[in-house]
Amino acid sequence: MNRSAKVYGEVKREVAKAIIGYQDIVEDFLICLTTGGHLMLEGVPGVAKTTLAKTLSDIVGVKFSRIQFTQDLLPSDITGHYYFNQKKQEFEFRPGPIFSNVVLADEINRAPSKTQSALLESMEETQVTVEGNTFKLQDPFLVMATINPIESEGVYSLPEAQLDRFMIKSKMDYLKESDELAMLQMKSSGAKREMPQRLPYEVYPILREEYLKCHIDASILNYIKDIIIETRKDQNVNLGASPRAGEQMLYAAKAAAILEGRDHVIPDDVKRAARKMIPHRIMISLDVELEGTTAENIVEKVLSRVEVIRRPENPTPASQPGPR
Repeated sequence: MNRSAKVYGEVKREVAKAIIGYQDIVEDFLICLTTGGHLMLEGVPGVAKTTLAKTLSDIVGVKFSRIQFTQDLLPSDITGHYYFNQKKQEFEFRPGPIFSNVVLADEINRAPSKTQSALLESMEETQVTVEGNTFKLQDPFLVMATINPIESEGVYSLPEAQLDRFMIKSKMDYLKESDELAMLQMKSSGAKREMPQRLPYEVYPILREEYLKCHIDASILNYIKDIIIETRKDQNVNLGASPRAGEQMLYAAKAAAILEGRDHVIPDDVKRAARKMIPHRIMISLDVELEGTTAENIVEKVLSRVEVIRRPENPTPASQPGPR
């Protein structure tokens, strides 16, 4: 799986030309792009969430579109609508920004649930239905949503059904002091900076081909199952991880493995996936939340309790190639 590891390294190198820090988001983006998952970025204003999404799309060579979510945004502003063509004297469909490879839903929690739900069918089925007609979306298809966690007025919480459709939730905190200084030095330089370049080959087919060839042992499948079940047994959790969470952990672990240059999944791949895929999918009880316990703390305790059972079996290919 050396080609995927090479792609991963080159994408990180190109991103670093424009953005300091946040290299872990590159892995999250490539995992979601490869598997057909979706990515949520949570961070305060000014940490380059939009710039990072646009830069990554340009580097891997996929079509990018941005939707600024507002309170008056309508579902048809996302999916598209029919209009009457006076020249042809017939109705025609005008595609919305959802018809792209990477769709940035900027500040998704600023729109009401009715508008947010316009993304549900596209995220799960990679299709859009408008006035009874169904249109397939492009392949690959990835929704990147951004959320500002500090605002509580004029925003709408995402319903659980929609949160569960995001494969990974990544947090973009403030830069480290050294990175912030490096960013200021880069911006203050009067010399012409080297800009990120699109890679000279098709990224998605390479990642997808090696992802489908990645093997996973039966013991790893049991490990994923045990983690999901343990979240439902935890007395501090009111709503545990869904079956979809286990399915997507399988996909994410395989994608993480090929980015590391391996053709098989190891337990560490599953643990890294669990830390970014489970916290936003579980509901912890109000009592422990008031005590300062977070969903991330719960996940760490779950991982510490679940044992990895190693078996002498040869790795076997996963039965499911992915969500597509």
